[in-house]
Amino acid sequence: MTSFLQHKIFKIVSDIAAHEGVQAFVIGGYVRDCFLQRPSKDIDIVVQGSGVAIAEKVAAYLKTPLSVFKTYGTAMLRCDDMEIEFVGARRESYHLQSRKPMVEDGTLEDDQRRRDFTINALAFSLQQENYGLLIDPFNGVGDLQQGLLRTPLDPDITYSDDPLRMLRAIRFAAQLGFTIVPESLQAIQRNRERISIVSPERISDEIMKIMATEKPSKGFYLLDDTSLLNLIIPQLSNLKGVEIIKGCGHKDNFVHTLEVLDNVAAKSDHIWLRWAALLHDIAKPATKHYDDAAGWSFHGHEFLGAKMIPAIFRNLRLPQHDTMRYVQKLVRLHLRPIVLSQEEVTDSAVRRLLFDAGDDIDELMLLCEADITSKNEQTVRRHLRNFNIVREKLVEVEAKDAVRNFQPPITGEMIMQRYNIPPSREVGVIKDTIKDAILDGIIHNNYEEALKLMEEKAKELGLE
Repeated sequence: MTSFLQHKIFKIVSDIAAHEGVQAFVIGGYVRDCFLQRPSKDIDIVVQGSGVAIAEKVAAYLKTPLSVFKTYGTAMLRCDDMEIEFVGARRESYHLQSRKPMVEDGTLEDDQRRRDFTINALAFSLQQENYGLLIDPFNGVGDLQQGLLRTPLDPDITYSDDPLRMLRAIRFAAQLGFTIVPESLQAIQRNRERISIVSPERISDEIMKIMATEKPSKGFYLLDDTSLLNLIIPQLSNLKGVEIIKGCGHKDNFVHTLEVLDNVAAKSDHIWLRWAALLHDIAKPATKHYDDAAGWSFHGHEFLGAKMIPAIFRNLRLPQHDTMRYVQKLVRLHLRPIVLSQEEVTDSAVRRLLFDAGDDIDELMLLCEADITSKNEQTVRRHLRNFNIVREKLVEVEAKDAVRNFQPPITGEMIMQRYNIPPSREVGVIKDTIKDAILDGIIHNNYEEALKLMEEKAKELGLE
């Protein structure tokens, strides 16, 4: 296995460990990724002894800065483009109400036993007498070859001790395309309530990694199968199911949502566009209505959905401000291009869509196209053909009217100065009148026509 240990850092650690009379090993993700032939820049070194002491010697040799984390007994340095973390081999025990372990010195075997999965318990020896020897006490290589995720110990113990490992199992399954073995999947379901002791930030971090995978739906189906989803994002879990009245049923909006998410993921790595896809129908359960004549409807779900997003982001400790507003905007607008594609595409409607979407119009259109999940190929082709018409009209109107970053030629300050009035309802009325007139094509987007309309409206409001 020495072919996996060509970087100079491994020989340096090996020599220093031998000089200091301790044993050192490469362990965890780097070893796993060697077998998966995946690039890895993070190296974990476990030392049977003081990991920090060896890290200090290595840092001194390399003449590079060292970060020491005394609370955790770890140290980290950089070498070329690699990040190397050192820790002493340890064994752990846990309190019921905390995922922070009590730690004591241990052996390599102790350290491997405490790992989350067999594929992360693999180690390479850095001893000079057996340099590169693979140490695999739990058949992690076999699990890698079969694409399986299992825990080194009883999964109930592993997941109860540190419930974050339940999310890590699901994340690895989604990232690697692996299967969680049945006994481990069942243990996650049994221990799901333990997720309550994990901080929202750590939960959010794992969800973000699931969202970034090639096919995020796999992770969310596993979250649902293990009953974790309704503890983490209950609004998403509420989308599940089909209700039938008088033989008329609506589609399963949970399944539809994950199809839309995968469709977006196939076209874009934009993580917040993926979040918009995940949440675009989030308000359908609250707006669901059945009518004998029209069947099922979800009127206003886009507006209510946009209002629900701040609470979801807050609970998951996701970024607020611009990021959240971006997702809100796409959720609020996601039906607009669909409506346009079903009607005659007027310049006025296109101007308003461009004005409301701004620079996010292309991502909005991608979301809307991803929202077509019909199994009827003829229906899909018709919708996509109509969306192409909308896209062509967007380009045409933008080139002609420059509405995407529209700034009305008459500002509120100009209105207040012209009529010597403070901020007031009248100022807003005049501004909206000018904006609407330009977007509706009544006047052109220029100062002269806007000034004339301002004067007409001001006179109507009694400001002259």
